[in-house]
Amino acid sequence: MNKYLVLAMRTPRFDTAVIEPHRQFLQSLQEVGQLQESGRFTDGTGGAYIIYAESLDAAREIVFTDPVHTTGSSELSIYEWEVTAPS
Repeated sequence: MNKYLVLAMRTPRFDTAVIEPHRQFLQSLQEVGQLQESGRFTDGTGGAYIIYAESLDAAREIVFTDPVHTTGSSELSIYEWEVTAPS
């Protein structure tokens, strides 16, 4: 499994009603072992989460079902993330 960093940046169409469905989406990923961590940006512009997936295409399939994406509340960017330990 590879790690993918997902940046979720709020759009002008952001609606707070999407927050709870988004949390439920993340909880479902955590229950199946695909979510490493998640959090919001303190400036209110969005948040990020890290998921595990087999490929970038598989990661896209997962995150593009996130309610913040499907409602147009946030724009998602997905990056394969190779984490390295400090030297």
